[in-house]
Amino acid sequence: MKVDINRGWFETVICSARKGQDARLRRTLEARATLRQRQDGCRASWVSRSLDGQPMFLVQSWFTDEAAWRTISEHVEKTLGPHDALESLLAGPPLVGAFEGPIMPAEEHHDDA
Repeated sequence: MKVDINRGWFETVICSARKGQDARLRRTLEARATLRQRQDGCRASWVSRSLDGQPMFLVQSWFTDEAAWRTISEHVEKTLGPHDALESLLAGPPLVGAFEGPIMPAEEHHDDA
């Protein structure tokens, strides 16, 4: 199967840690991102903490297509879900979105002056 590197399936998760659980939540999210990256069909996955010091995290993953997203998400949940207690670390329900779209090429900027 030919992979179109100009398209992808993106998952974005925004979540907040329960009080005192931010370090543990970050480790849990990073473990899940690492496991995703090891799977065929995941191009990248990363975790970022809020710049303002709040215990809020952004998790983004880039998959080749919807089928890869579904398969990998199920694998991560079966593998780590019973062990990492993710739900107990969250202050509330996460905001989750999945998007299909093109990778926009960087525009070339020319200085005509």
